[in-house]
Amino acid sequence: MLLEIEDLHVSVDGKELLKGISLKVDYCEIVAVMGHNASGKTTLALTLAGFPQYAVTKGRIMFNGKDITCATIDERARMGLALAFQAPPAIRGIRLGHVISLAGGVNPWQPKPGDNLNLPKEMLEKVNLEPSSYINRELNVGFSGGERKRSELAQIFAMKPKMMILDEPDSGVDIDSLKIVGNSLRDYYESIKCAMIIITHHRHILQYLEPSRVHIISSGKVAITGSYSDLMPKIESIGYERLIKECGFHE
Repeated sequence: MLLEIEDLHVSVDGKELLKGISLKVDYCEIVAVMGHNASGKTTLALTLAGFPQYAVTKGRIMFNGKDITCATIDERARMGLALAFQAPPAIRGIRLGHVISLAGGVNPWQPKPGDNLNLPKEMLEKVNLEPSSYINRELNVGFSGGERKRSELAQIFAMKPKMMILDEPDSGVDIDSLKIVGNSLRDYYESIKCAMIIITHHRHILQYLEPSRVHIISSGKVAITGSYSDLMPKIESIGYERLIKECGFHE
């Protein structure tokens, strides 16, 4: 098993946000985490990535056979855990091409013999961003929502992670960009076979990837787990709150 989360309790500034989450993700598996706003989805993502303000007060996180509960962000990244943010930041003075190179382990200013200097071009092409137009642009500065998501995917693809955690990759993107993001993720998965946790409200991005399981989170707990084909029609028909009540979940 690649990722094992056991009875995870997480607090921020003394307030408990996750209240005993347990779930597993196998190698090469795609899993969706869904739920209404403020249910704990992004908290879970940032905790898994290792953001220090998200304090684990109980439970543990195992990744690729190792306990990473207390590991730092960079340690987790080196182990192969990558996070795509819901709202990727814009950073002036930093070129997108340089960031992609660094994500792939290539120093763009002092490359070593054998380094792939075409890495930024190759990764931008994978997400349908014209390299000549984007490679020297400042990171996400002036980018649309869809361009930000695609530039971040280019960075993550360069990392070749064992697991990608995608926090609402379909948020703030138009139909055309959604199709590009979805197809890029599907093509990458089919070529690399890394595991994915996709955090989303809707089925928009999931139609391209079709996860093996869906976990619905409510009030910091896993309320329902089921198959994509079973749960998605119910979510769209009656919504999260009614579905959770009908399944007998209690906070």
